[in-house]
Amino acid sequence: MDDVAIASDVMPETMNNRTMVPLRFISENLGAKVDWSNSEGTLSKSDMRVLLKLNNATAVKNGKTVLLDVKPYLKHNRVMVPLRFIAETFGCDVNYENFTINIAAEPLVINGVKVQALQHEYHMTMGGIVQQIKGNAYNKDIYDMFLANKGSRTETPANYSWQGDIDTPGSYYKIGKYDFLNPNGNSIQRFDIYGLINSHPAETLAEFPAVLLYDATGNQWYLFSDSAIQSINQLVDTAAKNGFLTVISNTVV
Repeated sequence: MDDVAIASDVMPETMNNRTMVPLRFISENLGAKVDWSNSEGTLSKSDMRVLLKLNNATAVKNGKTVLLDVKPYLKHNRVMVPLRFIAETFGCDVNYENFTINIAAEPLVINGVKVQALQHEYHMTMGGIVQQIKGNAYNKDIYDMFLANKGSRTETPANYSWQGDIDTPGSYYKIGKYDFLNPNGNSIQRFDIYGLINSHPAETLAEFPAVLLYDATGNQWYLFSDSAIQSINQLVDTAAKNGFLTVISNTVV
């Protein structure tokens, strides 16, 4: 998928000339949320909502009924669904070549430029990690998360860096750097997330926001939230789990 080889814990299989794959596996790699209960479930992403039922050839896409060539069924506690139906429903192209299934999700485009990868960097006490995500759906979801949670503009903090200054109230440390790269490896858009260093009494820090977002491309600071950070981290973790993340360098001691 998106030129990345991915594997499922349940092997795809052919049923009535249709490739069947685990629902949650294919859906989360396309950026769709899955809510499944008992014998039916809902897939949702942006303005698309799909309702599926086990052993039922009828699906509902945004309120319209469609027929499936193969009914969803259960195998090894995994709901198996037609690959092409799910992929094309969420805007992906599906091609078969030499017994390999190629799925291409629509690439993220920023200011008319295609995003090839998202480079994420974060530091530990000693050393840091640089890693890249090359899944189109993941990169789009992370980018959309930044835009949706970017708060009001705010002043540039007086003190900010990778490590921060624990002696100065209102100092910020960089939680992570997120750089959306073009096919040549050059930056299209970069966001940095900063957290307030809690090394002083709460009353001293009351005037300082807990989290800030720096738009490095636009050279502007914004309010941000811890919940947005957690959502972004979850997307990065899922991308890593499914094989879309590559560690470029690791200097952590």
